[in-house]
Amino acid sequence: MPAQPDLPLRPMTLGELLDAAMTLLRARAVPLLALAGVLAVLEQALLMPLRQLASASPPVYGPARGSFGLWWTLVATGFAAEAFIICVLGAVAAAAAGPALLGRPLRDRELWGRTRPLVVLPAAAGFAALCGVAAFAGFVGWLLAYGFFGLVSAVLVIDRAGSFGRAARLAGRNGMRGAWTRLAAYLTWFAVRMVLGAGWVAFFSAVSGDAPEWLTWLVPLAWAFANTIAYAALACVDAVLLLETRIRTEGLDIAISRARSRGEDDAAPLVYAP
Repeated sequence: MPAQPDLPLRPMTLGELLDAAMTLLRARAVPLLALAGVLAVLEQALLMPLRQLASASPPVYGPARGSFGLWWTLVATGFAAEAFIICVLGAVAAAAAGPALLGRPLRDRELWGRTRPLVVLPAAAGFAALCGVAAFAGFVGWLLAYGFFGLVSAVLVIDRAGSFGRAARLAGRNGMRGAWTRLAAYLTWFAVRMVLGAGWVAFFSAVSGDAPEWLTWLVPLAWAFANTIAYAALACVDAVLLLETRIRTEGLDIAISRARSRGEDDAAPLVYAP
């Protein structure tokens, strides 16, 4: 008899889905936040020299006069980096989401063997390149790229069949519900990131004087902290969204219930059979 699952085996509203994602994050906070923290710090290390070249001013790193082209390249690079990180973390969240849906215990250290890094990392690199180019070319393209293809790591880990095409089809179902959900979650966490990464720094900067020396190192650390939380949360949204979409449109909940009633492995329906 499975234990009480952490994720509901039924369709959810948007609010319930976001709450379920936070439940997954709380349950797997150690591996998700640890990996997110390392990747967020590496991201800031990558962006710091580009910010200096573009003369971008902390804490929000807006464009400097006469350096718009370099600043735009910086922005596109940032969108590519965050796409890669969210996609990689999505694999870890997806590895945890299946057992959480079924009520199966799984140790944190066992997650890594379920993430399929040999297929996830190339997919994450492709997704990052797509988002970076789309952002550089204009943000309409980024909206489409991020909304439709971001489920790719969850597809590779949970469905174990398909890749970008499967991710786009899932995101496009029910009036593009998956794509809208990903964008809504991104905008929600973008606001949180602005507060954690720039809001309080801007306040102390205004109090202590214009551009104090400590902004050079404090602001990247603040953004790394904000991104650590946001990236892990967005990864959990992707994992929960994939399962919820399959429940809503493919009857995954029915397949799992049937497998249990027959005494079969209830994890088998998680693998997508075209």
